Amino acid sequence: MDRRAVFAGAAVLAAAGAAQAQTPATAGKTFVLVHGAWGGGWIWKFTADGLRQKGHRVFTPTQTGLGERRHLLARTISIDTFVDDIAGVLEAEELTDVILVGHSFGGFAVTGVADRLPERIRHLVYLDALLPENGETAFSVLPPGIEAARRQTVNEQGGGVALPVPPLSAFPLPEDVRQWFGRRLAPHPFGTYDTPIRLKAPPGAGRPVTYVSYTNPALASIEPSRARARAKQGPDWRYMELDVPHDAQAAVPARIIALLEGM
Repeated sequence: MDRRAVFAGAAVLAAAGAAQAQTPATAGKTFVLVHGAWGGGWIWKFTADGLRQKGHRVFTPTQTGLGERRHLLARTISIDTFVDDIAGVLEAEELTDVILVGHSFGGFAVTGVADRLPERIRHLVYLDALLPENGETAFSVLPPGIEAARRQTVNEQGGGVALPVPPLSAFPLPEDVRQWFGRRLAPHPFGTYDTPIRLKAPPGAGRPVTYVSYTNPALASIEPSRARARAKQGPDWRYMELDVPHDAQAAVPARIIALLEGM
């Protein structure tokens, strides 16, 4: 082969590589999806798979004492433990520009993480989630009457350590998903319900926040948090409603994939 042709070809390839380096690639987003009570990272399987197929990075950590980490269940697990769990993922994976998503009870952990690591958060998303303020416990943001009932259940059925899994009838899910869902649920560490969250700033820590209320059907235990989120609407706070059931990430994942891609 002619050496001049080889050098010419190399020059063309080098120029193409330089042009490609100067042209920014269409990068996917980075999502950290945080589950709710009795759940685990597994609950996001269908949603996470769909987001990954669209080119996004997705992390679905399981909080201590639940899912595949249920062997770590202990009375000493607190809401600080849950915040540490998620913050540890962001730090260990060196994640930045994160869309941090909390579902249901996961609203507590994501609030704490956004307060601790605001520089790593691009957007904070609450999916039909509890919305705490500084110093509040989960019982502070649940409707009256729930605390007494759950304390009794924990003492009588959970050994004072964990909140037992509710009957499957409490979860509005398609029948083809129900058994898969039920096999994976685990008793929830009760210490996370009665330890307060400590925040340096109001929820959101100055980052864009979206609160999504699920309405089909609307879960009564989330209503105080929905009302709080509606009252916060402003330049950094958006409130919206979606006609899906509470565990929509398992029931209708395509709806949640489309929602999150728009964040």
